Amino acid sequence: MNSKLREQQHLNHIDKINLGAFYTPKRYIDIVWSMIEPFIDKDTVILDSSCGYGNFFENRTNYKLLGNDIDKEAYNITKNIFKDIRLFNKNALSNINRSMFKIDKDDKLIIIGNPPYNDVTSIIRNRIKKETIIIDSDIKTRDYGISFLLSYAKLQADTICVLHPLSYLIKPANFRLLKGLKDNYRLIDSTIIDSATFKETSKGISFPIIIALYKRDNRGMNFEYIKEYKFKTLEEKTFRLSDFDFISNYIRKYPIKGKTPKSDDILFWTMRDINALKRNRTFIDKYSYNTIIIDKSKLEYYIYVDVFKQFSSHIPYYFGNLDVFIDLNLYERYRYFFIQEALTRHKFLNRFFRIDNIDINLIRQKIVEYFKILLGEHYVY
Repeated sequence: MNSKLREQQHLNHIDKINLGAFYTPKRYIDIVWSMIEPFIDKDTVILDSSCGYGNFFENRTNYKLLGNDIDKEAYNITKNIFKDIRLFNKNALSNINRSMFKIDKDDKLIIIGNPPYNDVTSIIRNRIKKETIIIDSDIKTRDYGISFLLSYAKLQADTICVLHPLSYLIKPANFRLLKGLKDNYRLIDSTIIDSATFKETSKGISFPIIIALYKRDNRGMNFEYIKEYKFKTLEEKTFRLSDFDFISNYIRKYPIKGKTPKSDDILFWTMRDINALKRNRTFIDKYSYNTIIIDKSKLEYYIYVDVFKQFSSHIPYYFGNLDVFIDLNLYERYRYFFIQEALTRHKFLNRFFRIDNIDINLIRQKIVEYFKILLGEHYVY
């Protein structure tokens, strides 16, 4: 058997994006198998319901394995490679039940894989994204990846170990969409990896992907559980969401519907997360539906966000989907330098703050000092 992992070369770039068909590096597959190993016994069935060319099965055919892929050509290729594995060519998100994969209700089921994630509402590559498959109404969401996670809960898997964007867990709006999963499973182990290590997935700004191990548990998990969960990265760094204070606790991230600006108002682009901040503008001149009208009493916090963007190269990839974070007490010590830095780029701020004749290199040095203290071991040099 060829041990070299195979890419789905029969798909063009657009189809890869819409089907989420990107191969998984072997080292990540090995992490999945190491996580599920303690839960495997002679009665265990292991399913990859979006298996592509079957890379998760490589060198592990001594288990009871089931594979499925909606892509007919991928199914045919995988069937030719793995002749002893039961394979299916079905839409794994439609008419979901165990019988569709010939799994008995009493079978112990582990689901593995790297399911597609494709947020059809995202602005990233939105010109070529489209809804391409039928999805059961009770699991239909804006993102295929979330729908796949919900499908695993419908199959009543005992254990789930799959790759998916970390944003599904750490963004409250996404987490709420996971109801069928979060009410019945708990995250018990994980490793965060960089999307940039996948070919063709993130040409620009990379984002964190989690290799997540979920165990069926009637206690479920709420967002407080996630906030206190200690995430670990492939680089052996750890963090909790509760470690941080976020700028959204002090200023508005989104526009107020129906509010229009006055002539002397200051405008700021909508804030989502750190990666969005890297892509987008901050202070802007023209009003649009994506524009925040700044409360001038909180202007210094918007300046903080603006300067945060300028120094965001020091933020590690695994914080990319977090809100902009801040240490208020620390910021108070460095506030002057943040304001002076912003004044060098935004002349209109001279209406509110005095620009001093201070060396820009000193200003930047002090701001870097702030980020080194704020980030500690997570600071990127």
